[in-house]
Amino acid sequence: MTDANNQIRLQLQRGAFELSLDLSLPATGITVLFGASGSGKTTLLRCVAGLERAQQGLVRIGGEVWQDEAAKHFLPTWRRALGYVFQEASLFEHLTVLGNLQYGLKRTVSRTMRAASNQVLDAAITLLGIDRLLDRSPTALSGGERQRVAIARALATQPRLLLLDEPLAALDHARKQEILPWLERLRDELSVPMLYVTHSADELARLADHVVLLDRGRATAAGPAAQALSTINSPLLIGEDVGALLTGRVAERDSRWHLCRVAFDGGSLWLRDSGLPLGHRVRLRVLARDVSIATQAQEGSSIQNQLPCVIEASAADAVHPSQVLVRVRLGGEEGAATHLLARITGRAFETLNLRPGQPAWIQVKSVALLA
Repeated sequence: MTDANNQIRLQLQRGAFELSLDLSLPATGITVLFGASGSGKTTLLRCVAGLERAQQGLVRIGGEVWQDEAAKHFLPTWRRALGYVFQEASLFEHLTVLGNLQYGLKRTVSRTMRAASNQVLDAAITLLGIDRLLDRSPTALSGGERQRVAIARALATQPRLLLLDEPLAALDHARKQEILPWLERLRDELSVPMLYVTHSADELARLADHVVLLDRGRATAAGPAAQALSTINSPLLIGEDVGALLTGRVAERDSRWHLCRVAFDGGSLWLRDSGLPLGHRVRLRVLARDVSIATQAQEGSSIQNQLPCVIEASAADAVHPSQVLVRVRLGGEEGAATHLLARITGRAFETLNLRPGQPAWIQVKSVALLA
């Protein structure tokens, strides 16, 4: 572990369930804790927050030790510089939005600290776009607005770490789409690291910089999101959600056909123009079901996105025994390449005689612009 990372090492036995983790996590961006219900995601968050005490553990955040059982050291929750956002916003109904935001600052005793906290609160209000909600009662807010207020309240305490426990789980699809851009903005504009619990593939793809996959209290995979999502032997996602994550920039716009070209390491893709400026950094998701493979470039096809690639690996797909997942590399060496997954039939795989190291072409039928 480097000094730039946060360290979480926990051993917690609770009945038949055991949490056993040793994680070194980035000190910036969003780390998504992903897994099925009962895998230990919320328990991990509660241990980091000090709401539960692991029998053995070391929690070091931003250079500060919050728990070290070997040294008999344990900071209570109120002394940990953290913000916690739950599934439900839990706002005080008798206070206005502004009253709720200011409530958590009342224990700030020094005038200097209080002034700094007010500045942070003002910045959070602007960042989350809730300045026009300050005089409202929480009962007059939508679910998405309530969660934005809850996040601003957590940020106002100047946390070293922001914990978000399935903050969109209680929202319908429309409200989720309303708040996701604000969470993306937090990720891109704040230096505060975040631990984000979800079992939603969409939230994972849109928000994650780093991913930890939990299964029955263990971390079965951990790493950068793009790398984790393109793993072939034990894919992070299953079924129709299997796909790769790409980061690129808007490189060209075709005004006649309302398309834009996004360039990334190893190639580029055309997709529907969303009006983003040239040079804008974007995140793309390409599902394996939307990628096909050919041994040569295809002519006379409606599929406009065709790129040369190299076959890297293949594995049986969990969707159906007839299916195979194929991992391909776009571009040159590993350091300047992008990986995609393609779902094809086993018969097609054998008919094309696809093997690792073989040059080929991929056709991408659909691309989702995430951010």
